[in-house]
Amino acid sequence: MEIIVLGTEQNLEECKAKFGGHHTYLHGTDEGQLKPASGEKMVFDFLPSARKTYPLQIQVPVFVNAVNTTLLKWTQGNPTPAIFGFCGLPTFLNREWMEVTIGTKESIPLLEKICSQLDTKFKIVKDQTGMVTSRIICMIINEAFFAAESHVASRSDIDLAMKLGTNYPFGPFEWCEKIGIRNVCKLLDSVYLDTKDERYKTCELLKKEAGY
Repeated sequence: MEIIVLGTEQNLEECKAKFGGHHTYLHGTDEGQLKPASGEKMVFDFLPSARKTYPLQIQVPVFVNAVNTTLLKWTQGNPTPAIFGFCGLPTFLNREWMEVTIGTKESIPLLEKICSQLDTKFKIVKDQTGMVTSRIICMIINEAFFAAESHVASRSDIDLAMKLGTNYPFGPFEWCEKIGIRNVCKLLDSVYLDTKDERYKTCELLKKEAGY
């Protein structure tokens, strides 16, 4: 299987860590680098942007980083069976289950085939801004900043409490650093704009430290 990774070197390494070294990997930053499929290929596009033209030009499965929007909006209301949404934020790909959104039920057989080839489990989640795990984690990070802002506890104590109390692999401040503080702010702002739910309103301290 040839896996085309559009994004950073870190994105490429995350794909290799998730899917293994027995696949062929191509790396670039522009969909214009893609060529018509001559064999089995798929694309993981980590670049957050408006709909690109390549899904219409080549018939290969494409996973797009639609975490700050919905797949329906990303495809401008015209989903196709070969386009899937995934969370391309750091730390969210290389897990046991890959969260995927679909625009049509006709996508399911293709998704099952792809994930079998990639030897990964998957869960189809609701097509909503922030998806599921990333929405929850970023909300927890936001609450941790509110706690720090109110001097409830030190950041290291908050991290330790979350790891011991919930068995999370990282504390919220550790996770924020790994995800990228501006990525956290952007996701929270996107979810808040979509839902108007006060739970997702970004803490002022978080925005200040992000320079956001």
